[in-house]
Amino acid sequence: MKLKTYALLLTCVLFWGSNFVFGTILVQQFSPMALSAVRLSFTALFFIVVMLFTRRWPTLKMRDLLLFLPLGLIGTVVNQTAFFNGMQTTDATTAALVMSLAPITTAYLARWLLKEPLSKPMITGSVAALAGVFLVVGRGGGFSLSLSLGEIMIFIAMLSFAVSVILVRKLTERMEPLAITIHASWIGAVLQVPCALLLEPSIRLSHSVWMWLLAVGSALGSQVIATLIWNRQLKEIGAGKSAVFLNLQPFVAMLVGFILLGTKVTLGQLGGSLLIIGGVLIASEVLVKKEPPLPVPKRGSDLNA
Repeated sequence: MKLKTYALLLTCVLFWGSNFVFGTILVQQFSPMALSAVRLSFTALFFIVVMLFTRRWPTLKMRDLLLFLPLGLIGTVVNQTAFFNGMQTTDATTAALVMSLAPITTAYLARWLLKEPLSKPMITGSVAALAGVFLVVGRGGGFSLSLSLGEIMIFIAMLSFAVSVILVRKLTERMEPLAITIHASWIGAVLQVPCALLLEPSIRLSHSVWMWLLAVGSALGSQVIATLIWNRQLKEIGAGKSAVFLNLQPFVAMLVGFILLGTKVTLGQLGGSLLIIGGVLIASEVLVKKEPPLPVPKRGSDLNA
């Protein structure tokens, strides 16, 4: 049973890691916000069709909508716009490595906003992971750090994703994960489509049927199939063990990018990936013995439902 579970989790990581490479390909054919709108629209349409056939449409209360709206704006509009704009100039490997900081960033936000405890391994892992990012994005030798606009956009995408995880955590206190995914999909699409039409200076859509198939197929694969498989497997081995598989995404992006695009892998990326992944493993307390959490600071705010 565990072998099957691990194989399914690896399949999910393959979907998500490859998505960085597919994004690099697609932003050459679609304008960033239009691409996001297309993918989200087809994802939302898929869920709507499934719910109509199963007649199990999850209810949405007004108090939940107060969290879904910022989730749609931050977790969808900001996240997707920043991600696909960043993929125009950032290679898939670097983007995947920067995005791998999301678990650590989420933990710090959870400590600040939700007053969740922060352990010493989390701090140690954070230092290692940040050193890894420095190796990946550092340029010019020495200790100089130069971020391109694309890498800044990927950082924004990573940060907005971490914020969206906090919002989802609040929603899971009273809703099932599947219901959250369904509502987040259609609300995200409703917000993203007009934003693309109003804010993007030049809407660009591909004339290639293959590019449309790749855009829709990669969206359904990563946002629907992989997410549903992942959530089901969480019940089998738990969140802790399954989270370790997420650290393989940069390697998948690196490998798929090399195979499909011939992207070269630098020593900085290799060294940085080891530090980032090692830092995330330490932070998640997979490689260390659990220690008592540090005291939660008195200052801080909480998210009100």
